[in-house]
Amino acid sequence: MPEGPSIVILKEAINSFRGKKILEADGYGKDLAYGRLHGTKIKDIKTFGKHLLICFPDFTIRVHLLMFGSYRINNDKKDRNPKLRLHFSDGQTLSFYAGSIVMIDEPLDDLYDWSADVMNPNFSAGKALKKLNAHPKTIVSDALLDQTIFAGSGNIIKNEVLFRVKVHPKSKVGKIPATFLRKMIRETVRYSFQFLEWKKAGTLRKHWEVYTKQVCPRDGHKIKKQYLGKGKRRSFFCPDCQLLY
Repeated sequence: MPEGPSIVILKEAINSFRGKKILEADGYGKDLAYGRLHGTKIKDIKTFGKHLLICFPDFTIRVHLLMFGSYRINNDKKDRNPKLRLHFSDGQTLSFYAGSIVMIDEPLDDLYDWSADVMNPNFSAGKALKKLNAHPKTIVSDALLDQTIFAGSGNIIKNEVLFRVKVHPKSKVGKIPATFLRKMIRETVRYSFQFLEWKKAGTLRKHWEVYTKQVCPRDGHKIKKQYLGKGKRRSFFCPDCQLLY
């Protein structure tokens, strides 16, 4: 599942479609009113966490790629059926495959708390800390995947941030000292932007310190892998240098 930085890259890749007119829209999405798109212009393109938001004057298309979604720009293969394909007046196309695609009629400001998006300049560390403190019994690996607290944070970010701050993924939020919680919040934002930089350069995997690794680069101990939390997501951690609170 693409994390927030990857969705920012997607936004940048399709920014050239902003202001362009759609001649036709098609695909296999059951709940998409393709006719609403005909003759409309893309007003803006935004991101919120793992959501891509294609904005029109009266509605928004929300794209969530989930585990297997993908997109293509001017490169549609005849043997693939897109969930949504936009045909523009200049002959270009934008296609999305699989994932979740829905139309939103409500104003985005009513639906999204932009201060929760780790890639947004309006991200609020103070609000994140307050939300964390409201869930003291939650294990921290779940908290870092909570999109209402850290929109855009995914499993790679979770693992790497906890390794950086030396916190065990099974630690209860309410047991972690406030100093470390604040550090974790800062590192989540910092790592997300480093993720973006490394992803663009094609070097992200080279910078992983604990994710999918077998030996801790700090102390040489064996890295453990467990499936933790509500979603049973993969957690990689060093049982020696990451403290269990």
